[in-house]
Amino acid sequence: MTSHYIRQHSSAAPLGKSFDSSNDDNSTAKSRVLIRYSMTGVLVVGAVLMATQQAQASSVLSVLNSVTVTGGVGVSKDILYGEAPLQDLDIYYPKPLAQAMQRQQTIAASYPMVVFVHGGSWESGTKEDYAFVGKSFAQAGYVTAVINYRKAPEHLYPDYVKDTARAIAWSYHNAESFYANPQRLAVVGHSAGAFNVVAAVANEDFLVPYGLKPNDIRAVVGIAGPYSYDFRNFSSASAFPATATPDEVMPDRQIKGTQPPYLLLTAEKDQVVAAQNTINMTQALRAHGATVGNGVIKGASHTTSIGAMASPLRWVNDVRAQVLQYLATELQ
Repeated sequence: MTSHYIRQHSSAAPLGKSFDSSNDDNSTAKSRVLIRYSMTGVLVVGAVLMATQQAQASSVLSVLNSVTVTGGVGVSKDILYGEAPLQDLDIYYPKPLAQAMQRQQTIAASYPMVVFVHGGSWESGTKEDYAFVGKSFAQAGYVTAVINYRKAPEHLYPDYVKDTARAIAWSYHNAESFYANPQRLAVVGHSAGAFNVVAAVANEDFLVPYGLKPNDIRAVVGIAGPYSYDFRNFSSASAFPATATPDEVMPDRQIKGTQPPYLLLTAEKDQVVAAQNTINMTQALRAHGATVGNGVIKGASHTTSIGAMASPLRWVNDVRAQVLQYLATELQ
């Protein structure tokens, strides 16, 4: 997400400090890179850091995928969860599971599962762009589905939320086919993808048509999500119906059904999505009786709040550690 369209400019102003891209900070970052990587690695990671600071998300994602170490994880590509274009997903497997599958061994283990939904202003991004997230979760021991969904301007709200709900339900109902336990399934989203997963789960009307209830999901993680803003004042209005209002579409105003636990994270230096989104969503969920945890990703920009899931950038911030610690607790 490269524009500032979700940043609040009224009473819901961002609470985090402004992004600092001073030369001193860049020198420090480069010094840390030199300690950790070979000269080739320095050039690659330095390029990634420069790109993230300039919020050139598509370029960052391309670089991340080119340098992420697979660690022996396996992947099944282009699995359909629906009939329409972009209703497909990729599934990543932890190394021991991938090896056992490759050797056609008997597999008795039942792995926890994550469904990941990417951002991109509801208009851009693909599951291939976020392969590094699938690999990262698989390296941590999770069978992971990274999904595509239909996008604006051809498909407006609620189409992309319906697709997210359908992909979650498909993953739940088919988990055992991929050696995963549906009773240990969590959904994770970043940016617009965080909106999608929270909207799809918080309002049971999205899941019920696919034979699922919100509390069938064990945990929901939203990273830098725009859950509560007036889209009509921003370019993202093109992703919503012309006559829609925030009260009709924002997840913090559309909560229905018994809820699972949530972890909602904000990026400390986010210049795209205001922290007030998380504050409002947290208050609304708690008022409905849900358990909600919050966390701040120190030093993270909007882009690095997901980019640091990639193996070469895990030192940049602790988003991966926070998410994995939460999932380990909730999916026991």
